[in-house]
Order: sequence, then C-alpha cells, then structure tokens
Amino acid sequence: MEPEERPAPDPNDARQRFLLELEFIQCLANPIYIHYLAQNRYFEDEAFIGYLKYLMYWQRPEYIKYIMYPHCLFFLELLQNVNFRNAMAHPASKEIAHREQYFFWKNYRNNRLKHILPRPPPEPTPVPVPAPATVPPAAPVSASVVPPVAAQPSSFPPMSAVGASAMSPMQFTGTPGTNIPKNDMRNVMGGRKRKMG
Repeated sequence: MEPEERPAPDPNDARQRFLLELEFIQCLANPIYIHYLAQNRYFEDEAFIGYLKYLMYWQRPEYIKYIMYPHCLFFLELLQNVNFRNAMAHPASKEIAHREQYFFWKNYRNNRLKHILPRPPPEPTPVPVPAPATVPPAAPVSASVVPPVAAQPSSFPPMSAVGASAMSPMQFTGTPGTNIPKNDMRNVMGGRKRKMG
C-alpha cells in the first residue's frame, strides 16, 4: 500500500490565514461589532470562545507590530471574561464602552503630555534653625564699623527660583488663542454700521 501523498503547504494559505486573523482581531476594537457578536450568540459557542483564546498570541511582540488599532487587544483580553461577554449583549453596555473609548482617544494626547513633559522639582522645605545656646554678651561695637550694604537689585530672578519654575518648551507658546489672529467674519466690518432696510 502506498503512503498518501499530501500536497505541500501553500505559502499563500498561511498568508491568507494571517490576514484574516489580523482583520478579525482588529474588528474587536469596535464595541459595536462586539455587541453584534453578543446579540447573535457567538459568545455562547464554545468553539468561538476557544478561537478567542487562540487569538491571544497576537499580544506577543512579533505579532503586535502589525496591529493598527491597539484597543482590539484590550477588548480581546476583556472577552476572555464571561461577565464581559454577557454584558456586551446589552445596548447600554455597548454605549458605555463606545463612550469610554471615545473619551480615551479624545484626551490621549493631553494625558500623554502629562507624563512626557518635565515636572518642576519640589519646593525645598526650610530647615528650622536650632535655637542658639546661651552666648556671652558681645563687646560694645565701636562707631567706626560700617553696616553691610544690600546688593543691587537684578533684573533676573534668583537662580534658585529659575530652577524651580523653569518652563518647558511647550509653555513658551503662550496661552491658547493669544498669539494666533482670530479670523472672524463678524469683525471684518470694523466700525462701520450695517444698513438696515
């Protein structure tokens, strides 16, 4: 009896599978699609739950570089929990997830800048000066001793204040809207009055 001949694996099949899995996993970044899956009872199928567990390999560095929508990995991890899968069947849960995702992306840049921009060092706490021990009375001062003269005031702030309040380059642009001319059609007419009638 002859051994069965198996066709050689086609490299296009592996590429096709990779692309299909990549497309599916990135669809999981959309809470509306997850709600669709829950409404159509995909999460009740044990084979589908096993497939979601299988897809966890996309979190490894050699695969994560192909992901364009990183929220899909977050939702993939949440889909491993049966309570999340059941909750996503309700429209209110879908709306909450969608809203939270929206606000995350809306505030992402500002939240990142909080962690990127340098922070000023903490203010130094004054060290309490210990009370002097009993000092014998000083000798009388002669009239020829001149008291110390105060230094000339400088236009620059003292060095300790410069280090504590150094501005980052982002802060030198000014407050929003102050250095950008406003192009508002309401102000084009200047002092002229509108003709009525």
